[in-house]
Amino acid sequence: MQNFGFDPVTMIMIFIGFALLPLLLMVTTCFLKIAVVMLIVRNALGVQQVPPTMALHSTALVLSIFIMYPVFDEISDIANLTPETYADRTLLIENVTKASEPLKAFMMKHCDPDVMTSFIDASALIWPAKYESTISRDNILLVVPSFVVSEIKSGFIIGFLIYLPLIVIDLLVSNLLLALGMQMVSPMTISLPLKILLFIVVDGWEKLLKNLVIGYM
Repeated sequence: MQNFGFDPVTMIMIFIGFALLPLLLMVTTCFLKIAVVMLIVRNALGVQQVPPTMALHSTALVLSIFIMYPVFDEISDIANLTPETYADRTLLIENVTKASEPLKAFMMKHCDPDVMTSFIDASALIWPAKYESTISRDNILLVVPSFVVSEIKSGFIIGFLIYLPLIVIDLLVSNLLLALGMQMVSPMTISLPLKILLFIVVDGWEKLLKNLVIGYM
C-alpha cells in the first residue's frame, strides 16, 4: 500500500468507511422497510421463530441488492475508484461525494414529503443560525433521517394491513371455541395452522415480496 502513497489519515478514513458500510446499507437502502414488514408478518402468523430472523434479514438483503442494483451500478461508474484515487485524500472525498448523488436521489424519491418537512422544521429549531443556509430538501443530513423514518412508517402501515385479516382469524376461532364450550383449548392451536394455510393458498410470501419490490419503481 505504501507504493500508492497511502497516508495514515486516508487509511483511517477508508477503514471507517468499510466499518460503517453495513449501517449505511441498512439506513440508505430499502433493507429496513422489507425487514420490518417481514418481521411483522411473521409475528402476525404467530410463528415466532419461523422463518428465523437471520433468514428474514438475509432475504431482505438479497431483495435490497436486487432493487438497488441500478443505483449501485451508477455509483460504481461515477466513483471510478482506483489505488491512485485512494491515495489522494482530496480526490477520494470528491469522488465519494459525487458517487453519493444517485443514492441521495433514490432516497429523495421515496421520502414522505410530510416527514421531510418535519425534519426541515426541526433543523430550523435546533441547528444554529449559521447553518440556516444549508437547510434544504437536498441536504444529505436531512434526506437520510427523512428516508429512514419514511421507510419505517411505510413498513408499519403495510404490516398493519396484513395483520388485520390474520387477527380476524384469531377472533373467529376464539369465539367459535367459546361458543362450543371448549375454553380449555388454546385458540392458537386452531388458528395457527389456519393462518399458515391461508398464507400458503394466497401465495402470501410471493405476493408480499413482489409488491414490496414493485413499490420501488
